[in-house]
Amino acid sequence: MSFTQRNVLTWLVLAAATLLAGCERPPIEAVQHGFRGTGMVQVYNPRIVADSIPLNALPDAVPAAAPGGPAASLVFQNVQVLGELSVGEFSRTMVAMASWVAPEQGCTYCHNAQNFASDEKYTKVVARKMLQMTHKINADYKSHVAETGVTCYTCHRGNNIPKNVWFTAKPEARSDGLIGDRAGQNTVSVAGAYSSLPEDPFTPYLLEAKDIRIIGGTALPTGNRHSIKQAEWTYSLMSHMSTSLGVNCTYCHNSRSFASWETSPPQRATAWYGIRMVRDLNNDYMTPLTSVFPAHRLGPTGDVGKANCLTCHQGAYKPLYGKSMVKDYPGMQAAVPPVAASAPEVVAMETTPPVAMAPAMKVAAK
Repeated sequence: MSFTQRNVLTWLVLAAATLLAGCERPPIEAVQHGFRGTGMVQVYNPRIVADSIPLNALPDAVPAAAPGGPAASLVFQNVQVLGELSVGEFSRTMVAMASWVAPEQGCTYCHNAQNFASDEKYTKVVARKMLQMTHKINADYKSHVAETGVTCYTCHRGNNIPKNVWFTAKPEARSDGLIGDRAGQNTVSVAGAYSSLPEDPFTPYLLEAKDIRIIGGTALPTGNRHSIKQAEWTYSLMSHMSTSLGVNCTYCHNSRSFASWETSPPQRATAWYGIRMVRDLNNDYMTPLTSVFPAHRLGPTGDVGKANCLTCHQGAYKPLYGKSMVKDYPGMQAAVPPVAASAPEVVAMETTPPVAMAPAMKVAAK
């Protein structure tokens, strides 16, 4: 083989490697999720699924406390949450929380070892607020978490800070150069599944309440802001949701008509409530803690880390693959009767709340 032929062969191999770099090697499994011919198929990589199983395993439950005994609020000082638990159950819950959130630091991550009642550490103030948030989710957002519920471990998984939180993106200075204004996108975006979609779809949708929609409800130009540019922000959020759950778009949408609620799988309604749940949590629990966190824990715009779908799901269609820890920890559930769930917003072109999905879509077509 001549030198020229070897060069040509080398370039062909490199070109082929480049073209195939974004492809996944087989086998890939496809599971029909709806009527035949609709493209309602979920595609899974068995290797990725296998790797995720141990990451979503439940930790061993702390041995149950003996029943009975005085309430924690009657024995310990400054117990503002969980005070109705017995001393034994309260202590057990504290041990579990330390293992879920601060396995290396232990109790002293939140407490002054010389005065456990003190609120001098900001982590204790945050932990109290997070317990209240957990109670809120388990009591008032069963439309999303059902009876499975959540605990501190759902998000933290043994980390002081959940691995997946987000901050509002820092505004960019306009550029008069050749590239011009990136408009918050046009670079590789992790949020948008490594595409050039907008880098921060969370601020408008999971903090603010901007329309998450592709199709406008009125004719142009009267009040219709559902342009192609606006649609890119929706696509970025949807890409984030798909990646966070490890599913295709058709997990929640009917490929025949993505906008149709009547023919969508039931998971779309669950996701609808989930978006509103996360938005409420970010506004009612995370943002009010801004002044509590030290500067090094804040984002580039001075905001706190907030939740999105990846915070809990971490690549699984259900956090921890639907296994519940709540039943083992009464302290993770509110002791008071639940209040009414946050009222869904009235959204044009959608039923509120979403209507029941078509019965035929609730099971895979035969």
